[in-house]
Amino acid sequence: MGIGSIISLLGGLGLFLFGMKYMGEGLELAAGPKMKDLLEKLTRNRIMGFLLGALVTVVIQSSSATTVMVMGFINAEIMDLAQATGVIFGANIGTTITSVLIALDVSGIAPVCICLGAVMLLYAKRKRNRYIGQVILGFGILFQGLHTMSGAMSPLKDSALFQNFIMNAKNPLLGFAVGVVLCAIIQSSSAAVGVLQALAMQGLMPIYFAGFIICGINVGSSTPPLLSALNAKNNAKRAAMIYLIFNIVGALLFMPLTMLTPLAAMIERYIPNEAFQISVYHILFKVVTGLILLPLVNLVVKWTYMLIPKQAHESAFRFEYIDPNMSGSPAVVALQVGKEVERMAGLVKDDLAGATDGLLQHSMAEANQVREGEQVIDYLASEITGYLSKINTVAMPAQVSQYMGCAFHVINDLEQIGDHAVKILDQTEKCVENGMVYTEAAREELGEIYQRVRELLDDALRLFHDQMPLTPEIWLDLRKQERKIIKRVTKSQSNHMERLQRKECTFEQGLTFVEVLNSYLRIVNHAINIAEAIGGDMTAAYSRIEQI
Repeated sequence: MGIGSIISLLGGLGLFLFGMKYMGEGLELAAGPKMKDLLEKLTRNRIMGFLLGALVTVVIQSSSATTVMVMGFINAEIMDLAQATGVIFGANIGTTITSVLIALDVSGIAPVCICLGAVMLLYAKRKRNRYIGQVILGFGILFQGLHTMSGAMSPLKDSALFQNFIMNAKNPLLGFAVGVVLCAIIQSSSAAVGVLQALAMQGLMPIYFAGFIICGINVGSSTPPLLSALNAKNNAKRAAMIYLIFNIVGALLFMPLTMLTPLAAMIERYIPNEAFQISVYHILFKVVTGLILLPLVNLVVKWTYMLIPKQAHESAFRFEYIDPNMSGSPAVVALQVGKEVERMAGLVKDDLAGATDGLLQHSMAEANQVREGEQVIDYLASEITGYLSKINTVAMPAQVSQYMGCAFHVINDLEQIGDHAVKILDQTEKCVENGMVYTEAAREELGEIYQRVRELLDDALRLFHDQMPLTPEIWLDLRKQERKIIKRVTKSQSNHMERLQRKECTFEQGLTFVEVLNSYLRIVNHAINIAEAIGGDMTAAYSRIEQI
């Protein structure tokens, strides 16, 4: 095998890997958020999660990518580790579809797929059609790469050294080691099995030795999830360990079966096609292991907690849902961002409540908690914004891209509301230090205004959480709430002037009161901004409706 054949082999492998990744990305973009919604809704049942994991992996052609997606769901706390385990088991089975397609040897239509896919990708007007073109193009490139690999290996038929090695290769540990190294280098079990099938097409890979290599390949396929989880959170590490446990158990089962039973001989006898022999062994490995481990999900989860114990309390200055060290489906990333923004919103509302309670009760008991909360809010605003800027370069469905833009604006307004909560706390501090106590009437007015502001903020944030369409009715209701609050603040300001005239409060005390009212008005503005961010350009049209 000369240098030209080696270069062709490497080029074919590169085409194969690129085609598989490009096809998977196209399918994921075409599916959009639907894939995420399916996983989120149907994984409560262990069997459904198992089947769904297989289905999603068939679609995106990568069990590792499905596992990384599942890690994202775990971080977003919409899936627990037991639910994720069933999906990961199913993902291991779904990845075998590539070997079946390779065994069918449809490389003859690869040039047609490349031409058709390129035309659709370059000239289709609708995004969905361009994504479909990407899928077809990736499919064609994948099989063109396989065809190139197979042709590059044909000179090995004439190599007495290679033939002697293959025909006498009986050592299970050697085959296992070759498989682990091969998959660890290529970073794809489908591609590694494809290399074996390309050899088999040339009559250079007996199924007995291939079985041991497949066992090694499956264990080696755990490398990408393990690397992704290296600096990730504990649950992400546990999900990667589940993937590894699955394949180790399979290897421990199938290596003795291959050595001690006529499994390889039976496959060879009943399936004459060499490429199909490898595909069948690969499928048996995954399916049998999955059926054995599926009833033992809880036990597998316990093993992961033994391997990766729980940690003590972690700092609040961190992401709870986003994992910057992991890349995944845009829809899953959007879900994590949404959960992190909602966490930030919860901190903002807590700070606002704490600052207002202190003002009404003439107490600084919650001052430290409010100021610490503001520091976390500022941290999250900066970090989430930086994360959004980083992922903004990634291609994503229009709906997900719109959601990310909305989150960006919501983060900015939440950070500003947090600042106003601290300003209210500052006025409370002035009152406490100078012994200025508001009248009962003033406290009632502030309490009423705060409740109305809080209701408006809750309604605006509910729109973000539910991603509800901003209908004219909802928009008009929000503006009606805004006007009522402004009217109530104006009335409160008038009442304040009357109290000053009656000398029921001091001028300095009155200044703090006005500052608090101004902060509430600014918070109202930011709540409306949040609703406008969700409604986008539609708010301009709704504003015209108000004027009719």
